[in-house]
Amino acid sequence: MAATITDRVFFKDRKFEFTLNPGPFNVKEHVLVTIFANSGAGNVYAIHLVSVVKVFYKKRMSFLVALLVVFTTQVLGFGWAGVFRRYLVEPAAMWWPQNLVQVSLFRALHEKEERAKGRLTRNQFFLIAFVCSFAYYVLPGYLFPALTSLSWLCWVFPNSILAHQLGSGLRGLGIGAIGFDWSSISAYLGSPLASPWFATVNIAAGFALITYVISPIAYWLNLFKAKNFPIFSDDLFTSTGQSYNISAIIDSNFHIDMEAYEREGPLYLSIFFAMSYGVGFACLTATVVHVILFHGRDILHLSKSAFQEKKMDVHTKLMRKYKQVPEWWFTCILVVNIAATIFICQYYNDQLQLPWWGVLLACGLAIFFTLPVGVITATTNQTPALNMITEYIIGYIYPGFPVANMCFKVYGYISMKQGIIFLQDFKLGHYMKIAPRAMFFAQVGGTIIAALAHIGTAWWLMDTVSDICDRELLPSGSPWTCPGDHVFYDASVIWGLIGPRRIFGDLGYYSAINWFFLAGAIAPVLVWLAAKAFPNKPWIKLITMPVLFGATVNMPPATAVNYTSWVLIAFASGFVAYRYYRGWWSRHNYVLSGALDAGLAFMGVLLYLCLGMEDVSLSWWGGDSDRCPLASCPTNQGIVIKGCPVF
Repeated sequence: MAATITDRVFFKDRKFEFTLNPGPFNVKEHVLVTIFANSGAGNVYAIHLVSVVKVFYKKRMSFLVALLVVFTTQVLGFGWAGVFRRYLVEPAAMWWPQNLVQVSLFRALHEKEERAKGRLTRNQFFLIAFVCSFAYYVLPGYLFPALTSLSWLCWVFPNSILAHQLGSGLRGLGIGAIGFDWSSISAYLGSPLASPWFATVNIAAGFALITYVISPIAYWLNLFKAKNFPIFSDDLFTSTGQSYNISAIIDSNFHIDMEAYEREGPLYLSIFFAMSYGVGFACLTATVVHVILFHGRDILHLSKSAFQEKKMDVHTKLMRKYKQVPEWWFTCILVVNIAATIFICQYYNDQLQLPWWGVLLACGLAIFFTLPVGVITATTNQTPALNMITEYIIGYIYPGFPVANMCFKVYGYISMKQGIIFLQDFKLGHYMKIAPRAMFFAQVGGTIIAALAHIGTAWWLMDTVSDICDRELLPSGSPWTCPGDHVFYDASVIWGLIGPRRIFGDLGYYSAINWFFLAGAIAPVLVWLAAKAFPNKPWIKLITMPVLFGATVNMPPATAVNYTSWVLIAFASGFVAYRYYRGWWSRHNYVLSGALDAGLAFMGVLLYLCLGMEDVSLSWWGGDSDRCPLASCPTNQGIVIKGCPVF
């Protein structure tokens, strides 16, 4: 391209001088393009709000309001990123493991390397792995979807509810289930090849504790009437195990109808769904206590500007040569965006329901949690979720308004999450020595374009795909079941429409779940005391309770097979390859991760454009993932569910 595009200089010797051909494409330009893409590559959380209102509640929301909500939630994180750069980017201890994948990939693609006899260069290895990933994904992505979850216990015992509950990778506990689909393996926990080994152990321990100890014991003891419902489900139920009719308890003003609610009765959850909320509560308190105990002294030093006097790492020293982004840039974006958000929520209150003080409270929660969550993410590659505490607080203060609850969640959660993404990209630029101002403009541009692209695409899909998100009407194997939106909808009902007081409070059936808050606060203290008592055992400090408790916060919509397959690959990479094949791991591990992601992305887009848009599908036994139909059946006496045996 550099050889063919004109090298003419436009507006030469003027302030706006530029050329279309600055020279060969180099690694820094590549990094900047990646940062631009990263700003919009992740999930735009506010889209869930739009889809829930339009598709699930079937209420009106104008495109302008949807666009403004998406845009303001995306941009709000810039302010938090600017405030916490000193704490989460500059210190060498904040190493952001996921960035190592991209750094290795950039080096493989741009550094010239002599090929040793009988070996591959990293560039050649990447290309081979990329082609293999690209070609392979046609199997789980189209021809053989059953590869997503191979649940052999269900095949061996096809008529046993217990075997299906234990063995189903998609609707049960996933014992023995395994998947060979990289898109599902890396969907919720990120790439297993990028996970530090200590974080993998924490995740595996947390997953095993909740999935194979707490939930089964609670189910078979019939706590919270657990046997009336599936052992694993994100649906909402009546006391008799039937699906809860949410539309029946909503009045014409999009508010809870208390008389109708009394007629329908209280709402119930599957035992795993209830326990996932419990460990989510524990994760929140554990995150704050863990960061105070294990990182509080460092944060205090940085707050006192002691960082300038301490020895800086080599990356920070080199980055000091660049012109820095002024703090007031971030401050202006933050203040203007908060003011715009308050105006939008007030002016369009009939559609958004959130009062002005709710916006300020959401921003306060986001700025409070960004630092502790950022520390956990920067050191373990796992991000504890903030959405649960935002739902809980606004649900108690302002119950009965589901859209207000969702708005509060996206402003309190996505702004923090987006800030974490920006900070991670800042660290990538830190490693690759990209000018901070160039990074800033790339992130701003990427975020604006992403907001427009996401809302435009989502709006188009909601208008064109028949029965989108309706599991009962969609054909088996449809890609439009919207698992994330279902969980978002359920949460809006639990926390917003009905309110936490009637579920987890003094009026609710699940009030005992609140004890998880205390358990989460105590657990890091025990680890800290053990580390002090046994200073010669450094592995104790690697027990990270926020990661352990937060292992299953994505379940549901994540399923057991997402975790079992992830843990196996992370073990093979972080323990086996790292310990016994260190040379191979150093050269190829992160490159392999990038190649698998790239091949999957290209084939996924190709399959959708060529087959998905034309609704071309296959119907055969390999198209049915899991094959565990009895996993969703209740086991209590007298509960009648279609397709399930009655006890």
